[in-house]
Amino acid sequence: MVEFCGKNFLHREILKRVGRIEQIAGLREITLRNGRAERIRAVDINTGGGLYLTLLLSRGMDIGRAFYRGIPLAWYSSPGEVHPSFYEPEDFGWLRSFGGGLLVSCGLRHAGAPAEDKGEKMGLHGRISHTPAELVSLNQKWAEDEFIMEVKGIVRETRIFGENIVMERVVRAQGGEKRIVLEDEVRNEGFEDTPHMILYHVNLGFPVVDNGSHLLAPVKEVHPRDEEAEKGAGEYNLFTEPVPGFKEQCYFLNMEEDKEGNIKVAVVNPRLEGGIGVYLKYPKKVLPHFVEWKMMGEGVYAVGIEPANCLLLHRKELREKGLLPYLRKGEKVSYRIEIGVIEGEEIRQFEKEISAY
Repeated sequence: MVEFCGKNFLHREILKRVGRIEQIAGLREITLRNGRAERIRAVDINTGGGLYLTLLLSRGMDIGRAFYRGIPLAWYSSPGEVHPSFYEPEDFGWLRSFGGGLLVSCGLRHAGAPAEDKGEKMGLHGRISHTPAELVSLNQKWAEDEFIMEVKGIVRETRIFGENIVMERVVRAQGGEKRIVLEDEVRNEGFEDTPHMILYHVNLGFPVVDNGSHLLAPVKEVHPRDEEAEKGAGEYNLFTEPVPGFKEQCYFLNMEEDKEGNIKVAVVNPRLEGGIGVYLKYPKKVLPHFVEWKMMGEGVYAVGIEPANCLLLHRKELREKGLLPYLRKGEKVSYRIEIGVIEGEEIRQFEKEISAY
């Protein structure tokens, strides 16, 4: 049974009402044709439950723009969607092609600030979000009375005489829902152990982020990244109007998981059409760390909620402290993140659930 437009339908009842299912839900493969976005392959996903987003195949199968009932959810940066051929890997060059969007993957061997480790120089947040996906497949089908959409592909980070890491990504959505599920399996297909750092950079913007918006999370401890973050630590979870000259503030949050081992966190705007928020749900076991990126500046007005498998310290420091995650040769690890929308009473229920841990 699928819910469309507030009514529940069986499979055959829906098909009586449309010429093709894409009238109300489905996948559409597209190619962008403008400026530095030229030649980006992408897939539009319309869940039919109000959620509409663009999966960027040329950018590691990350998620670009996203809307719920026409309301923008994601922060969209001034560079916008940029083809990976414009990638500048050195130092902070990553920022010249950081388009924002709902999800940017960071890794697979490095995440965080530019670093040099064992003679290897690594730019901001690694390479994976600038790597096109291979062997991409799209599928949409009926499973009895459920309409299932699925996009699969692999993204490989490799070099001769170096690492050979494969990320197999599956993005799933279900007709009538307002959530997606992203599943990654990261495999070391090389013959040497390799560092493996991954961070899921989920970027939310206006109007979800606005004066009066706030973070809902089962936080046990708050650790400001630096002196700038220390200034606002008392209001790390509260968001304001754009502030002239605001310097970014990052917080490392230690959060409590639920009885299934999952962490649930959301950014909500209670004043937006009766309350609208975006939530994440993911297992703490494989993503034990979390970064909140609070950026209330004019023109760069965003909040990042970012699960990670590692502390965002300099990679050399992580190695020396024995904290650097590794994938042994032949080893694999799986990640699962649910991203969805909550509204109205669902927000109050979400808050009640996380306060009961």
